Amino acid sequence: MSKKERGETIWTSLDRKATAIAEFTMRQYRTRLSTWVVLGVGFLAISVVLLFYIDAMNTEIEAIDNDGDSVDWDGDGYVNGQEFKYGTDPLDIDSHPGLLDPSIEPEPASMYINEDDYDWDYSDASLISTGYDDDGDCRESQLLPSAQDGNSDGTPCNIILIYNAATDTYLIYADPNVDEDPDEDRYGKEAQHRAFILGVGKLGFVFLLSIFIPLFLATGLIRDEMTSGTMQYMTAKPIARGEIFLYRMLGYLAIVWPYLLVVCSILAIVSGFMGPGDQFFRFADLGVWFSILIAALLATLVYGMLFASLGVLWKYGIILALPIAAWELGMALLSMSVPDSSFLRMSIVGWSMSIIDSAAYLVWPDMDMFTAAGAWAGGSGEASIFFGTGNALPGYRALEWAQSDIGLGMGPYATTIVSMVVLLCQAAFFWFIGQLIFKSKEIV
Repeated sequence: MSKKERGETIWTSLDRKATAIAEFTMRQYRTRLSTWVVLGVGFLAISVVLLFYIDAMNTEIEAIDNDGDSVDWDGDGYVNGQEFKYGTDPLDIDSHPGLLDPSIEPEPASMYINEDDYDWDYSDASLISTGYDDDGDCRESQLLPSAQDGNSDGTPCNIILIYNAATDTYLIYADPNVDEDPDEDRYGKEAQHRAFILGVGKLGFVFLLSIFIPLFLATGLIRDEMTSGTMQYMTAKPIARGEIFLYRMLGYLAIVWPYLLVVCSILAIVSGFMGPGDQFFRFADLGVWFSILIAALLATLVYGMLFASLGVLWKYGIILALPIAAWELGMALLSMSVPDSSFLRMSIVGWSMSIIDSAAYLVWPDMDMFTAAGAWAGGSGEASIFFGTGNALPGYRALEWAQSDIGLGMGPYATTIVSMVVLLCQAAFFWFIGQLIFKSKEIV
């Protein structure tokens, strides 16, 4: 027999073995009520979060007068903004535009709410100078040119964004009365939308689904067959135990991966249509959803290998898996606050979330500036030096919590590749350990 013919025979035999064991595993999963309960509970949990997101997108956020020019301090019927515009004294009831010209009627207070929204070009993350005085209360004021250039950049009535490499943040320096009354609804919807995608991707898919589905479906992947006695039929065939371990995992993945694809696709489609903006569908966000899917697929592979190995090690392997799940929860929360922590390199979830953070950086290159913009109204952190006090814009807190920088100190593409390679290596390592343990076990 030729080498070619012999090779074809070997590969055909491997295909038959893999197909038979994988199909047997899939049939087992499909006929077990516990499988559908676990998958159903996971889908229900994600659906509840999706419903909250839909409700948030359909709820109008109340507009707030951030700069106070819709108020009539002196009670003369003319709001402060109108008095500023005509140069009358907003603190003197006997000084108002109507005295200058009787034809000037009092303007409604609503004209001075959201009248000076953000004018930053978020599409260019390298932009350092932007902002425009929409309502003219800086450009048309009686302030001296030097006073109109409070940030000392040589241009009156604008905003400077300066990147601080030490803290990896943007510092915001605004001239007087520029972008001082943003649209809460516009900013809040966009912030909530991004926070939803990142939050459900990191905690919903990479943690919740990627850990608890393998915990209940993969821990007994080998152990259940050893306990029930059906493993004897598999080992009686000329199949190495390492192959049995691998082919059983293929059957598990054939159930779990399509499930993740369907759930992720549903959320991507719904959020794409429901998301804020003038576009019909937010196609750019699909890049983030794709990274979430890839991270979840790899995470379920690695956790599946790990938990299946623990199941082979001890018949109560799920007890061994619970502390690991608790550790991964801690790492998930740590990755959202300290993404460059060295502890994350000793986890599965940390590498998985790096993939999502990298994609978010590519799809939303303005993330740092956009987040900083939401903080200025709240006077939190360094932004309070330049902008007064008050409450942060709606959605800012959720976005600040959900988003994080790339933690590996590399570019987004390099981070994605390294993270994927590490996760595949982790899966191979746990398979190697699991099949070694499996080989040492006596099948009775």
